[in-house]
Amino acid sequence: KDPKAKKLEALTYQEALVQGLKVVDSTAFSLCMDNNIPMVVFGMQPEGNITKALLGKKLGTRVSS
Repeated sequence: KDPKAKKLEALTYQEALVQGLKVVDSTAFSLCMDNNIPMVVFGMQPEGNITKALLGKKLGTRVSS
């Protein structure tokens, strides 16, 4: 983890590219961006975060077009 990192609520794929952010694996990032698929980047802890993400609850950083 980068101690200087700041959590972003949301950003676009273009903003992530311009800022040079390493959001996720570059292949996954490209596939989602090219196919207009939004993604949510979140931590696996605490327990229940996957369920929250699947239910569409506010969690992590949303990346979209």
